[in-house]
Amino acid sequence: MRSRYSAYVLKLEDYLLATWYPDTRPSELDLAADGSKWLGLEVKKHFQQDENHATVEFIARYRIAGKGHRLHEISRFVREGGRWYYRDGDWS
Repeated sequence: MRSRYSAYVLKLEDYLLATWYPDTRPSELDLAADGSKWLGLEVKKHFQQDENHATVEFIARYRIAGKGHRLHEISRFVREGGRWYYRDGDWS
C-alpha cells in the first residue's frame, strides 16, 4: 500500500499499472491531468485473510486546486507468483 501511495505522489503510472491486478486494471492512467498534490497516508488497519488475500484500510489526504480532500478506502490485494497486486477497493 505504501509503495502504491508513493507511486501516486511521484506520478509513476507504469508502477501503478504493474501492481494492479490484471482483471481490474485500467488500460491507462493520466495522473498528470488531475493536478493532485498528495499530502499524507495513514494506514488504519491491515488484515491477511490467507496467504494470498489481504485487505488494507487507509486514509490518504490530497489537494486539488487548493481544496483539501481525503480518500478513505478498504483495498483488497491478491498475491500471485509471490507478488502482491491491488485488486479493488471500497471507498468513502
